[in-house]
Amino acid sequence: MDVIYAMKKYITEMIDQAGPGMKVLLMDDETISFVSIVYAQSEILQKEVYLFEKITAANREAMKQLKCITFVRPSVDNIAMLREELRNPKYGQYYIYFSNVVSKQDVKYLAEADEHESVREVQEFFGDYIAVSPHLFSFNIIGCKAANQWNRKCLQRTVEGLTSVMLSLRKCPAIRYQANSDMTYKLAEAVRQTISKEASLFDFRRTDVPPQLIILDRKEDPVTPLLNQWTYQAMVHELLTIQNNRVSLSHLPSVSKDLHELILSSEHDEFYAKVWL
Repeated sequence: MDVIYAMKKYITEMIDQAGPGMKVLLMDDETISFVSIVYAQSEILQKEVYLFEKITAANREAMKQLKCITFVRPSVDNIAMLREELRNPKYGQYYIYFSNVVSKQDVKYLAEADEHESVREVQEFFGDYIAVSPHLFSFNIIGCKAANQWNRKCLQRTVEGLTSVMLSLRKCPAIRYQANSDMTYKLAEAVRQTISKEASLFDFRRTDVPPQLIILDRKEDPVTPLLNQWTYQAMVHELLTIQNNRVSLSHLPSVSKDLHELILSSEHDEFYAKVWL
């Protein structure tokens, strides 16, 4: 179960489906992190993707010669921006991929907005998470609770992220949660309801030993945060902080400008791959 492999496979398939020719990759504030953490810019350039844009960017230049690969979350804001984009397309063709389940109504809205018939593809690719390492993913959620209760938006985002991970790994797990925690119960129940609602998506081949999703409450383990870390990755994070596999040294006056940000990736750094764990 390798989340980096799953995410890279999705991105590669998006690019391949657009076929040969120059391409632009259009993303939102979240999906740009999903892509950049698993794919080096030099790798994507080799696949004829020469431009990277945010859907929120104002005054983007029209370039009809480019094919546009759009990878965004199926949020209300993104759907609205896509509708505006399709009414006045800046690129020749659009290949639209959502990082999670998109409603039929939203697809209908996009179809109605596509007056120039520039859309060639609309698909759901379940890469709605940041693949930090092969066996570690994150949703970059901070402050998800108040008074030992879920923040509603954070709960919804966590459910969407977890179900996306399951779908990208093609797993329908048995769900286990901590019985004395109301927060773990609510998360487990929300995930179960989503799996039930989208049963056709989770219709994978059954295995002799079913996978398990184990949900634990972090407050039940007060010791671990107090321990000194002994792996290279953990020590770097403890001393300098790693954010999306990036370490910022810009606050250190003695560091040269070209070293203000370092990328630590086991996929692209041979030394780091040997020592990070």
